[in-house]
Amino acid sequence: MIATVDPNSEWDELADVDWRVMEDQAAADPRTQFEEQALPFMDQLYAAAMRMTRNPADAADLVQETFVKAFAAWASFTQGTNLKAWLYRILTNTYINTYRKKQREPYQGTIDDLEDWQLGGAESTTATSSRSAEAEAIDRMPASIVKDALQSIPEDFRLAVYFADVEGFAYQEIADIMKTPIGTVMSRLHRGRRMLRDLLADYARERGIDVPATRSAK
Repeated sequence: MIATVDPNSEWDELADVDWRVMEDQAAADPRTQFEEQALPFMDQLYAAAMRMTRNPADAADLVQETFVKAFAAWASFTQGTNLKAWLYRILTNTYINTYRKKQREPYQGTIDDLEDWQLGGAESTTATSSRSAEAEAIDRMPASIVKDALQSIPEDFRLAVYFADVEGFAYQEIADIMKTPIGTVMSRLHRGRRMLRDLLADYARERGIDVPATRSAK
């Protein structure tokens, strides 16, 4: 006897499927979730990696290693929190632990010993909001000029300025990314911005672009 299939029974079974649950399960697939949420930051991470390594090949390797580590740690990421800052923290840690050691030029030191009282009168963003005058000036400068100026600043200052004025991170986010106290971030940012102003001042004056003048030491 040839078995027959009742099409109505198949539709009844399909009707019983909870499609929302299936969609949630698909969305919860780690690989799919990672690709949808993390990969859109690839270009931004590569730009940051170029600021760090100053070498396209090393920058590409750094980004690749960052994504490998990020995917391996994906289960530890809390959905709804700042994914961009989380990825930048992995990028920065990978750079410090691996690529900084390979730099050909000598490391230019840190200013971790600066105290908060040395920040007096710094033009800086608040921990949460408005963009600095440097960030506004950067917007009006050719990318090549800004890049050359940033590359001339010692690394710790350069990263602080880049994270704050180019990427728009708040103080606490930068502190988390760089694994430094927030006071140190503020110190580096103040000094880095002052260096950047000095480097950009001549170019800006020639073209009528306003760049805040450096305050004289008291």
